Amino acid sequence: MKKLFAFIALLAVMTLTGCAKKAPYDYSAFRASKPASILVLPAQNSTPDVNAAHSFVSLVTQPLAESGYYVFPVAVVEETFKQNGLTNAADIQNVPTQKLHAIFNADAALYIDITDYGTKYMVVDSTTLVSATARLVDLRSGKQIWSGLAAASDNEGNNNNQSLLGMLVGAAINQIASNVTDKAHDIAAITSARLLTAGDDGAILPGPRAKAVKP
Repeated sequence: MKKLFAFIALLAVMTLTGCAKKAPYDYSAFRASKPASILVLPAQNSTPDVNAAHSFVSLVTQPLAESGYYVFPVAVVEETFKQNGLTNAADIQNVPTQKLHAIFNADAALYIDITDYGTKYMVVDSTTLVSATARLVDLRSGKQIWSGLAAASDNEGNNNNQSLLGMLVGAAINQIASNVTDKAHDIAAITSARLLTAGDDGAILPGPRAKAVKP
């Protein structure tokens, strides 16, 4: 009987722990910074795909602009660094914030790391996954004011109730289609939108140019 009560107590603790609400995101530094313009730095590529960084960075302007921020043109930013002898993302992300502010006069810089990009073939399945982390740094103070992560996959919501043969054929077809159409770029668009669309509970806050939401 004692063991039964102990087991019930353990289940109760686990239930309460699982139901506990996540602590709200601390936006105090973000609100104090009030950034209006964002400089998107070339992304770190932690994946084997050489196209991952350029693909992802080319997609981040839209969600940031729609969230109410002025975003420095990505191509112009990359060319500016190139003219100054900087082409490696790691080197660029190590440039002092004061120097970035002096050159571009941006309020904040966005540092991105691509952690997954591409299609993986796994015997009975084929998944295209794109995931990334990002942090926003105030270039005037050098302080980080926000960080986040997001991921997207073409397997979200898939129903795998099918035969083994069907799964093998489907995986092979998906792999071929992904190589032909560069599906990862399409999935990257979803990931970037999830990562950089303004909201709450951990998302970036709306910028000064965000459209007012009518009640």
